[in-house]
Amino acid sequence: MKKKRPKRGRRGNSPHTLAIDIGGTHIKASVLDRVGAEITQHVQVSTPHPAPPAEVLKLLESMIGSVPAFDRISIGFPGVVKRGRAITAPNLGTSYWRDFPLVARLEQRWQKPARMLNDAEVQGFGVIAGKGLECVLTLGTGFGSAVYRDGELMPHLELGQHPIWKSKTYDQYLGAAALKRKGRIRWNRRVKRMLVIVRTLLNFDHLYLGGGNARKIDFELPADVTIVSNEAGITGGISLWDRRFRSF
Repeated sequence: MKKKRPKRGRRGNSPHTLAIDIGGTHIKASVLDRVGAEITQHVQVSTPHPAPPAEVLKLLESMIGSVPAFDRISIGFPGVVKRGRAITAPNLGTSYWRDFPLVARLEQRWQKPARMLNDAEVQGFGVIAGKGLECVLTLGTGFGSAVYRDGELMPHLELGQHPIWKSKTYDQYLGAAALKRKGRIRWNRRVKRMLVIVRTLLNFDHLYLGGGNARKIDFELPADVTIVSNEAGITGGISLWDRRFRSF
């Protein structure tokens, strides 16, 4: 593939951040101004299956031609992330992604600095209040999780791969495949059960539910549980460049 010439950063209200949200169903990208507002509507493509790194990189390469210039890159990735490398990718194919240096590859391709976190953690930065113990759970292709204390990200807890009911993990119990197989009524019962378990586990002050399937919840939620927009999976990317930011 012919190497793409890096885009120059724009003047005015910069630096601009290319925010990428890699999901099991869609890959989204937009450019944020210095305060985290989207400069333009995000672009979106369907996630291929299987989704090895070469295929995802090819899609990202095609997507940046449709967004404004940027100075740096934030990435939300659906799995465990450590020091810029993907460790697991349950809904993309862990065998393809294990120990893949995605940050380094994008920095090399686009000649811009990049940072990466788990996608639920990035979404959380877009919605949390920064007070007390806050938890973000995403109900999408799989199940994502993030925990914060007074606005500071805690070490990643991969609830999606932990058993919740008998031998089933959160991913298997509440992911998109379970919703399709069990139907909306039974799936909602599972969500209710999950909320009780997570409350007991974490004793959170507030819990935020994101992901494409959160909108299919049809029961009244407690006052300390809120459904949030998936747009935060992009806008939360600005926090990866906060001077107080810590990754693990």
